[in-house]
Amino acid sequence: MPDVTATESITTSRPRKLRSGVSAAAPANAAKIGVSGKGFNIAAAIILTVFAIIWLIPSLFALKTSLSDNGVAALGANSILSNWNPTLHSYASLFQAGDIWNWYLASGITSLITAALTVLFASMAAFALSRLVFRGRNVAFLLIILGIMIPTQVLIIPIFQELNAVGLLNTYWSVIFPQVPAVIAVFIFKQFFDGIPKELEEAARIDGAGMWKIYWSVILPLSRPVIAAVTILTFVGVWNNLLLPLFVLSNPDLMTIPVGLATVQGSFGQRYADIQAGAILAALPLIILYLIFQRQIVEGVTGSGLKG
Repeated sequence: MPDVTATESITTSRPRKLRSGVSAAAPANAAKIGVSGKGFNIAAAIILTVFAIIWLIPSLFALKTSLSDNGVAALGANSILSNWNPTLHSYASLFQAGDIWNWYLASGITSLITAALTVLFASMAAFALSRLVFRGRNVAFLLIILGIMIPTQVLIIPIFQELNAVGLLNTYWSVIFPQVPAVIAVFIFKQFFDGIPKELEEAARIDGAGMWKIYWSVILPLSRPVIAAVTILTFVGVWNNLLLPLFVLSNPDLMTIPVGLATVQGSFGQRYADIQAGAILAALPLIILYLIFQRQIVEGVTGSGLKG
């Protein structure tokens, strides 16, 4: 009996030593991970700060140029940086001329309508590719994705000829229609729809809902983050587009902001201060829009599977 108790005491003491060894090593490993994680965060913060400064310098230089006189701005960067007599003459001249208001109106109309139509048709196409089963679905999706590889500049001449054939040149529709078929929007919507549980769709079918009802009443209400993201990204892309409106618009009353800025010039060359003032005024609505909907943009893009 004494031998048995001694053996039991030995066997029961060994796990205690092992447990104490593991518990002692755990805080050390956690401390190492904590130190390395803290170092990584510091390095990442430094890199992000450096990149933020690099990206901020051109914006600050543009702001400084817009607050300079056109004559000073024409002399170059040294004159702009050495001149510390800011003036709002460029902003005042743009507002007094009244063209900036027409540019805002044209850009707002084309951007809003294009964004709405893009969300509607891209979500419908993505719903078909994600939820419907039909022959050639994978081939159709592959062809859509291949559309990303085609540069927009290559399609300008065919688009111009098509719009001219149907008599849509010099109209807002000539800017809107070519930008509605957004391949990247279809891809983002499809990636998001693929992550929605199919049990919700099956429950709706049991209740007697058809495909249109499922799309409109089940899928879209769950897709508000990606709808917001695609809407804002499309709005920004159309607002900043220069090439297409430059080709299809010649009426000054219909010019968008990028096209209007391209026409800001004087008898003695480019008015750089006025151009920079117009560029800042053009970017101001987009900055405000992004600050308001920043959360929706991030949630929509990350929820679509486009995680970095």
